[in-house]
Amino acid sequence: MLTESLLASARAIEPRIVSLRRAIHAEPELGLETPLTLAKVRAELADLPLTWREGTSATGAVAVLQGGRPGKTALLRGDMDALPMQENTGLPFASTIAGRMHACGHDTHTAMLAGAARILAERRGEIAGEVHFMFQPGEEGFHGARYMIEDGLLDPLPDAAFALHIIPNAAHGIIAGKEGAMMAAADTFDITVRGMGGHASLPHDAIDPIPVAAEIITALQAMVTRRFSAAEATVVTTTQLDAGTAHNVIPDIAELRGTIRTLSAERREAVHGAMHEVASGVAAAHGCSVEVVITEGFPVTLNDSRAIALGKAVAIEMGGEEKWHQLPHALMGAEDFSYVLQKVPGAMFFLGVAEEGADWRTCCGIHNNRMVVDEKTLPKGSAFLASCAAKFLEEGWS
Repeated sequence: MLTESLLASARAIEPRIVSLRRAIHAEPELGLETPLTLAKVRAELADLPLTWREGTSATGAVAVLQGGRPGKTALLRGDMDALPMQENTGLPFASTIAGRMHACGHDTHTAMLAGAARILAERRGEIAGEVHFMFQPGEEGFHGARYMIEDGLLDPLPDAAFALHIIPNAAHGIIAGKEGAMMAAADTFDITVRGMGGHASLPHDAIDPIPVAAEIITALQAMVTRRFSAAEATVVTTTQLDAGTAHNVIPDIAELRGTIRTLSAERREAVHGAMHEVASGVAAAHGCSVEVVITEGFPVTLNDSRAIALGKAVAIEMGGEEKWHQLPHALMGAEDFSYVLQKVPGAMFFLGVAEEGADWRTCCGIHNNRMVVDEKTLPKGSAFLASCAAKFLEEGWS
């Protein structure tokens, strides 16, 4: 079986996959500019028959593997950027750059994608079609996938697209996913409440924006629970409240900032409109003016049901029924692979990388400065990605 063969090939190159992961981990890069990471990838894959295309808006690149026969095109994606946080793992290959860490597993994603490229290149003559390997910067809020699409790096668009994200607090080696909305759209809001400053001992001679801002915060929570059905999850979280300069001064303005998470385009639009209404109404009731700015982030991550069925079949072929986990509901985190899935049918999956035999529930999750992964799972990730591409090119959406 092809999947078993690809898994055996991936395990044979495990030292290469792990070595690349560790090299990337030690020198994390942020945002849209990841030249050192891309250089490591290109050096690791320099001996393979790949054609490279690089973008102009960021350091994204697509490596193209041309199969031995004509056919469809499958895209596999891995992200390359790290997070602006201090690492506290104590690993011998820990970040050498202060204030930067691969705490979301993008180092593993990139290494697994490189591994998939190598094991598929070994079978180039058997492949009908092309495989495109998308090495993407700027996933952590920088819209790297969108920039790569705008740069034309995905043109002509592939016929299917697959991505894999590690989960350090999930059982070792499981593959998880769900059809439809799997991750949320993520938008940000900035609300400025304007009153009239004055002396704190004379609040009746001022228009205090602080209690108005506090009332807007609670009104937004009531809005979520009373205006929108709980059957479709919605999150509005205020994470910052800034106002004032001294204990005896009522300020002119108070500023609120936070995040909005929704699971459909319709809910997204409705929540945006309702937030404008609520903030304006509360402010007007207290004689304040208000400005509401909502900045759209990543769209909803929508998995195609055919891609989920294909990935599930691959996961079961690799490890049996117990290695496939059907997610019961969407996660309210966000992912910019969603930009690719807006244009190409496909899916993102999760790979559990808790240490084998460990109580995965106690492991640190992503974006934690003590997060670690069991590197023994990385060949499985490479084989899973490669198998999704190979199965699609061989069978299509069966």
